Amino acid sequence: MPTIFIAYAALVLAIVSEVTGSAFLQKSEQFTKLGPTVAMAAFYLISFFFLSQSLKVLSLGVAYAIWAASGIALTALVGFLVFKQDIDLWGVIGIAMIIGGVVIINTLSSTATH
Repeated sequence: MPTIFIAYAALVLAIVSEVTGSAFLQKSEQFTKLGPTVAMAAFYLISFFFLSQSLKVLSLGVAYAIWAASGIALTALVGFLVFKQDIDLWGVIGIAMIIGGVVIINTLSSTATH
């Protein structure tokens, strides 16, 4: 049985792969560029593989919440830094609220593992 550390490591790999896949989604230009489209699909598959591995220890709701919230925040950061996309104050506040929800789940809830 994987340890909690391995489960969270798999979840980190899932998050990084998903964010990388999302960056390639932007670069695919609506699937008109083959290379970025193939890379996007590969990184999404890798992401789901590692997400599934984290579910050996973590509950689905908690793992998905961390994966999704981290993905949202990091993808917004990549959009801002790499693709020069703007994000306004309300966007930042919304992302902070999503991350806050995940922090509450992980620090105050007993549903973090199963």
